[in-house]
Amino acid sequence: MERVIIVGGGLAGLRTAETLRAQGYAGGLTLVGAEPHAPYDRPPLSKAVLRGETDDTTVAADFDALDCATLLGRRATGLGEELETTEGPLAFDGLVIATGATPIRLPGDGPQHVLRTIDDARALRAALRPGARLVIVGAGWIGAEVATAAAAAGCRVTVAEAADAPLAGAVGAEAGTRTARWYAEAGVELRHGVKAASVEAGGLELAGGGSIEADLVLTGVGVRPETGWLEGSGLALENGVVVDEGLRTSRPGVFAVGDCAAWWSARFGRRLRVEHWDVALNAPDVVAANLLGGERTYDAVPYFWSEQFGRMVQYAGHHPAADTTVWREDPEADRWSLCWLSGERLVAILTVDRPRDLVQGRRLIASGAAVDAGRLADPQIPVKATVRG
Repeated sequence: MERVIIVGGGLAGLRTAETLRAQGYAGGLTLVGAEPHAPYDRPPLSKAVLRGETDDTTVAADFDALDCATLLGRRATGLGEELETTEGPLAFDGLVIATGATPIRLPGDGPQHVLRTIDDARALRAALRPGARLVIVGAGWIGAEVATAAAAAGCRVTVAEAADAPLAGAVGAEAGTRTARWYAEAGVELRHGVKAASVEAGGLELAGGGSIEADLVLTGVGVRPETGWLEGSGLALENGVVVDEGLRTSRPGVFAVGDCAAWWSARFGRRLRVEHWDVALNAPDVVAANLLGGERTYDAVPYFWSEQFGRMVQYAGHHPAADTTVWREDPEADRWSLCWLSGERLVAILTVDRPRDLVQGRRLIASGAAVDAGRLADPQIPVKATVRG
């Protein structure tokens, strides 16, 4: 293999370049990125960047030392025998697709913000002025974090959520309901069962009539994998680029990693597409090894964290694989954990300001050990001590 191209200038793309070199690849290496910026971390965009604590989340990288050509501001447009881009085709022997995902936008001609790039974060931060009327569509992870920053900046914040509870789509209504009071405590109006129709000049138009007046609207209803440019390529596409447990696509020599990759998880017995920083950081190790002829598999326990309304919320695992839930501590308390079990096996855990539960729970999910649900429900017993003898 003499020419490897990485399509995607985010963390997953950079980590792939680094791990290829670390694992001994000495051939040509090119990173193609649609954004004009060098690779940067995305989690701080809705946290430290919006709060004005930093303006730069660039990941330290020495591309000269990596001997990696960087073609920034250049978008992939198609894939045949060569990689088609906005500035012409590029030949390759090995290809890694790491093009991430694109925020979903609402219809309408009104000013609409999304939060995915550093430019998005800077533009939104500049608009968060005291007294500004902000409507956030979606009470998911991004919606909660933006509401936190906007309320602290003195904005008048309304969150419109189509479901009956915050985070219902991410972790289910049972857990999401426990976070609803956080909004009121922060002075944020949370409106349930509100379906958005479009963004117009005066604010948010609602399905079925009515509107919410706003100076600015932030749409946070999820993302779609950035795979439109692969239509007609012959690659299998289904909610992302379909890859096996080694992150290989249906075409030899072509791999996918990060937010755009739908990989097979033997642990959970289903295909997963995980939009978390942890995957972008660690999955490239498997891609690099397999590009160089290895037979490694990727089946990590998904992990995610969120800072909202003064609380650290952490999640590990995949709760749709569960059949029962177990609470640790009074769920109305300030610190609690929710565990999901499949039979006697822990498959997911959500914690609020209980980091030890998260760390130990993540290890138990990885081990697949049977746990005692009764002991797990006792917050005085460490999660690791609930394993059946």
